[in-house]
Amino acid sequence: MAKSKKAKHIAVAGNIGAGKTTLTELLSKHYKWLPQFEDVENNPYLNDFYEDMPRWSFNLQIYFLNNRLNNLIDIQNGNDTVIQDRTIYEDAHIFAPNLHEMGLMSKRDYDNYFSFFETLKRMVQPPDLLIYLKASVPTLVAQIQKRGREYEENIRLDYLKKLNDYYNKWTESYKEGPILVINVDQNKFPDDEEHLGDIITRIDGQLYGLF
Repeated sequence: MAKSKKAKHIAVAGNIGAGKTTLTELLSKHYKWLPQFEDVENNPYLNDFYEDMPRWSFNLQIYFLNNRLNNLIDIQNGNDTVIQDRTIYEDAHIFAPNLHEMGLMSKRDYDNYFSFFETLKRMVQPPDLLIYLKASVPTLVAQIQKRGREYEENIRLDYLKKLNDYYNKWTESYKEGPILVINVDQNKFPDDEEHLGDIITRIDGQLYGLF
């Protein structure tokens, strides 16, 4: 089968602790793709948000939205193939509705935010391939504990479970483009080269139509 047009944008989605950053690093190395990571260090709202979530949730989500939109425009205008750790969709379909449901973002702010997202979404192309790292809560917890980030120590189980429910709902109805679901409970790609090889074979199949 003829090789399809060059993919420009591969996106890796998944809950906290699913392994997005690790997979992004491994695939960028294998395919010589340009990795794009979330900039947590320079986020001016994150600390305030953790101190007072209802006050800062809208501001934080707008900051993420602006950042990701900028990244997407750069991807579309550039010549490199970029693999992106987390997507613009996750903010809108998972994190913002979860904040609203938990009473940490007002309905007015949430409706305004989501309407703004819908407007911006029309201006950018969806990824050529979305890779979703699907993991159960025990797997997420084990991986979060393993990496030992201080600000993640107090993440509650019910919070992770709610995010997981949103993720599964979103990916099951995702219609923007091709999606590849990797079950992280079974596929241990960070520690097993064969498991990583399985993912690479499936990506080749999706992008280049091999078998």
